[in-house]
Amino acid sequence: MKLRDIIRFLWATAAAVVLLLILFLRVTGCAPLSPEGRKPVGSAEAPAGGPAMPVSTQCRAAGWTTAAEGNAASVRSLAWAPFGRQEAGWEVYVTLIQSEIGTDCPPNSEGFARALADWQRQNNQSPDGVMSEAVFVAMKGTVQTRRDFVRFTSTGLCPETPDLISAARIEEGYGGKQVWMRPRALAAYRQMVAAARAEVPEIAADPRNLTIFSGYRSPSADAARCQAEGNCDGIVRARCSAHRTGLAADLYVGQAPGFGPDSSADANRLYMTGTPTYRWLVKNARRFGFVNYPFEPWHWEWTGESP
Repeated sequence: MKLRDIIRFLWATAAAVVLLLILFLRVTGCAPLSPEGRKPVGSAEAPAGGPAMPVSTQCRAAGWTTAAEGNAASVRSLAWAPFGRQEAGWEVYVTLIQSEIGTDCPPNSEGFARALADWQRQNNQSPDGVMSEAVFVAMKGTVQTRRDFVRFTSTGLCPETPDLISAARIEEGYGGKQVWMRPRALAAYRQMVAAARAEVPEIAADPRNLTIFSGYRSPSADAARCQAEGNCDGIVRARCSAHRTGLAADLYVGQAPGFGPDSSADANRLYMTGTPTYRWLVKNARRFGFVNYPFEPWHWEWTGESP
């Protein structure tokens, strides 16, 4: 064999070896990942949604598994706008819904589905135990009609401002703010706060809980603030706010880190509805004549007098 042929043979052999090595690396996965596919050492996939809601044995109920699975899927994902603003899921309203249907079972449980079905049956709805926008709208209607202000304004009228309001004590205002309410409403508020602090140590532990950051507001002051700050809340603040009645109070029920006590951000509202203060109010405020506007966990109205 000539030297030239030997050199050609060696080059061909070397090329074949290199090609086989490349193919081997790709098939066995030993080749490095592309930058898009590389993960840091020790990384893990983030779980979808929040943590699972534990279900106790008391919340088991035969025959309601499918409904419970549907509720578990929608509680953090339902696309809807129950108060005119787009929201994802109904978790922020779980405490309210539990109170309305008479259960403490979590929304992913069979017990919750069964209790919801009982409520649906009593309210002339198909008792499938599944939460939906239509079901919540019906429930919201019941809750909203407990507000005298809503019933009054549904006639197209706006309440006049009260003849008499009383100043709350400085410690009753959030951060020492001076606030006012009608005298009897303020007395009922004080009874409610005393009961809450006596019944729930977590509420008593934080002196901010249940302090008032907005009580009576005059229409002229609301209109001026609307013009100065552009803070018109869909012009409701300027035209006809429940705060003009002296019966409404915005109460401190907690706040998520980075948010104010009246921020309507979904993350903040969700945090609020999980606090002991809000949970106590939902279960007990009506004993003292107070009802809630469900979109705002902090907004409560006294129903002991007509607006």
